Amino acid sequence: MTHDVVSLLQQLVRIPSVNPDNAPGTPHTGEQTIAAFLAGWLESAGAEVVLEEVRPGRPNVIARFAPADGRPRILVGPHLDTVGVAGMSIDPFGGELRDGRVWGRGASDTKGPMAAMLWAMHENRKLLATLPLAVDFVGFMGEESGQWGSKDFASRHAGDYRFAIVGEPTSMETVHVTKGSLWATLRTTGRACHSSMPERGENAILKLTRALAVLDDQLGARLRAHTHPQLGHSTLNIGVIRGGSRPNIVPDLAEAEIDIRITPSLAHAGGALALLEETVLRHQLPVEVINPHENPPMETPADHGMVGRLVAAGSTLASAPWFSDAAHLATGGIPAVCIGPGSIDQAHTADEWIDVDALREGAAFFSRFLRGLAG
Repeated sequence: MTHDVVSLLQQLVRIPSVNPDNAPGTPHTGEQTIAAFLAGWLESAGAEVVLEEVRPGRPNVIARFAPADGRPRILVGPHLDTVGVAGMSIDPFGGELRDGRVWGRGASDTKGPMAAMLWAMHENRKLLATLPLAVDFVGFMGEESGQWGSKDFASRHAGDYRFAIVGEPTSMETVHVTKGSLWATLRTTGRACHSSMPERGENAILKLTRALAVLDDQLGARLRAHTHPQLGHSTLNIGVIRGGSRPNIVPDLAEAEIDIRITPSLAHAGGALALLEETVLRHQLPVEVINPHENPPMETPADHGMVGRLVAAGSTLASAPWFSDAAHLATGGIPAVCIGPGSIDQAHTADEWIDVDALREGAAFFSRFLRGLAG
């Protein structure tokens, strides 16, 4: 058993749990090793632990400190995986303690919030068995790509839980409203030929860029109509564009990857994918929408009782333009919020870190919250 929240975080950072998708930058990927560590750590703290495999070798961790005896249940739930480590300027798995900070991949997103939650549960492990609300720890796999862990958990366990407190670096604000997102690839095809006679071919890059200009204008205007008092309006970003192979060949294929951020009103109107496809059809744009992945927004009422308990413990309410596991839990039937120490500004950076004082304050907050559940 580690002796404080700082040493616990150092241990967590030193266990690689890089999401294997999207250029991990290391062969040490997946959540199996950190899940096994957490299982042992939680069991030593008195919890009953189950690993539920979602994908081969990639489990969710579910730990119960109180028996399934009919009392209402809530969960605290960070994700187990991190983004890749390519290009980092520090040892990604060093867990170094320096200048009042813990450094390494996941220190902010989201092993710092995880450590704060775990340490609070460890400090209050005897109380957890007697609270009127049972509080479980759940570690979700796969958040940094497809959010399969939270989706799978909601499909299996939504009826078992009244509320979810998802660990993210929010500077200890309670984020109860977030945007969703649509990631999709837009593809155009053409006809290749020698560039000395371009009229004999059909330039896929030109087709794509002209279509993107229409989407930026027409779809952008329709997205701006979907506003929210805290989140602002829905947005479109064209983040990646690729096509062609040589300057002397007319390209026959071009693709762009886009990101649409979704407000609750856009989700209620049918979602971003439906609006994108309807705009493409309306303007007869020569693009194919492929590999769409849509994440829902989240809007948990500010007057929810558990939100009030978090505020009573010292938090404040906030919104965020990003999405997380919390949105999938809420969509699946478990009202949810995000909260944790650290700043989103340090997430995914080349020298990721978390301030030690913020980490300790986060652990103290969660401990105070748990004690407040006693009535």
